[in-house]
Amino acid sequence: MVKWLFIIFSLCASAAFGETLVATRTIRSHAIIGPDDVTLKDVDIAGSLDRIEDAVGLEARVVLYAGRPIRPGDVGPAAIIERNQIVMLVYRRGGLRIAADARALGRGGVGDYLRVMNLTSRTTVTGIIGADGTVTVGR
Repeated sequence: MVKWLFIIFSLCASAAFGETLVATRTIRSHAIIGPDDVTLKDVDIAGSLDRIEDAVGLEARVVLYAGRPIRPGDVGPAAIIERNQIVMLVYRRGGLRIAADARALGRGGVGDYLRVMNLTSRTTVTGIIGADGTVTVGR
């Protein structure tokens, strides 16, 4: 019986020694997170980031309040496309490639999905933002 209690206590104690990434100050959305903006707190909160490197250099997607845990969806790559910006829309299917100008209907960073409106046809489509700032649909 004592052996089982020791095992249960050991498992519970090890879970309590985790670390959680928290903001050191209130960080506005769209701000780039620096190393002084975050710190590790000795509490394990499920679903939150646990390394400083996971947030530094990324953009805050929402307002991050001091002392509160930072979750993966709260940060992301810095936006390279702003709302209403004219971007290159590229459609790819096999060897076919069609390019057109489009207006961004939101903002986003590399790898994000973004809705854009083709300026010629006025059709709205969703594509993935590339490193060069193009929005690609089809693959």
